[in-house]
Amino acid sequence: MKQLLGVPAFARLWVAAFFGETAEWMLQVALPVYVFQRTGSAATTALSIVLGLLPAVLLSPVAGVIADRWNRRAVLFAVCCGLAVVVLPLLAEPNVGIVYAVMAAQAALASVFEPARNALVPELVGVEEVTGANGLMSVNGSVARLAGGWAGGALLGFGGLADVITGYLVVLAVAAALLAKPFRRVAAPAPAAEPEPVVRAWLDGLRELTHNRRLWRTGLALVFTSLAQGMFLVLFVVYVLDVLGGSEADAGLLRGVQALGGLAAGFALATIARRVAPPALLGWGSVALGLLSAVIWNLSLVTTALGVYVGLFVLVGAPGVVVGAGALSEIQSAVAPERAGRVLSTTFAAVATFTTLGALLAGTLVAVTGPAVLLNVQAGVYVVAGVVALAGKRGAVATVEGCRTSSPPATST
Repeated sequence: MKQLLGVPAFARLWVAAFFGETAEWMLQVALPVYVFQRTGSAATTALSIVLGLLPAVLLSPVAGVIADRWNRRAVLFAVCCGLAVVVLPLLAEPNVGIVYAVMAAQAALASVFEPARNALVPELVGVEEVTGANGLMSVNGSVARLAGGWAGGALLGFGGLADVITGYLVVLAVAAALLAKPFRRVAAPAPAAEPEPVVRAWLDGLRELTHNRRLWRTGLALVFTSLAQGMFLVLFVVYVLDVLGGSEADAGLLRGVQALGGLAAGFALATIARRVAPPALLGWGSVALGLLSAVIWNLSLVTTALGVYVGLFVLVGAPGVVVGAGALSEIQSAVAPERAGRVLSTTFAAVATFTTLGALLAGTLVAVTGPAVLLNVQAGVYVVAGVVALAGKRGAVATVEGCRTSSPPATST
């Protein structure tokens, strides 16, 4: 971990990512609550959540090409500035329609930010260090979830939406300032070729995702994990409120404490587990997630004591982070730098699509089968994802070792 944070460019990106994700969580918590307060409708609140998924699907061709065609550090800086501009209408007690428009614009810009940031990481630390780097990035995500979520809810409760937006702009300004100066890289991307049309460039990236055997297995595993995550988003609420007899506050507590397990996993990935092969992280993380989920879903037959579930949800946060880091590290190490943005944006689009599909599937079937059956199906889908990832582990490890060559001279971007 010290070695990675000793790389000035990565350390600066790491801190900038923390402030950026903190700002994002402030809005993710505050805006749905604001919509519900204004409308009293769960349906309109659900629509606000869907608006956070659709842009990743619809804009993935453009987002990926932008991440590959332009300077990635400059793209991140420009996105931060754009996020600050589009949120300004929320300073004046907006109606729900304006909130929806801002949320859609924010999600659209975020769909560019994620592939650009993740494609930049291997350039700053080298391919052989991406697992540790992603572990540190996941630590950011966990801390930002706690800090940003708390700040968004607290500012909305004590001062209203204008205070949330003011705090958001301050935090975002720090992230933008850290991204304003060029980075010194250890791995330079390939020289720029003649720009291709956007659709053709995106299709080139899509072909790599579907024809590369390593990526094909990783993508298939992500299909199953995304379906399981989508099912979880719906079934979790039903489980806490109906099966455990808990409250909305209990549901919020159980979702929040997952960040604690994520913190522990992030530190482990950045230190003792940073040399573990990415397919092993993805595979065993998915299996652990499925088994822990099965324990949680069936434990209600024995006890509904909230304290027991708090401890279990802390634990379940760890394999969730391991799964994400394993998948991301495998893609980063398998894809040529000049196509990384396109492959990552397409991957994020697929994850959003199958997460939505899983949520719709669970929402449709839960009234027919009841929650118990679907909860165990959801746990089983995670185990299937793990088996798929582990089936390709040996070949992927050999390929990763073959990619570890001496680093080219450092450059700036």
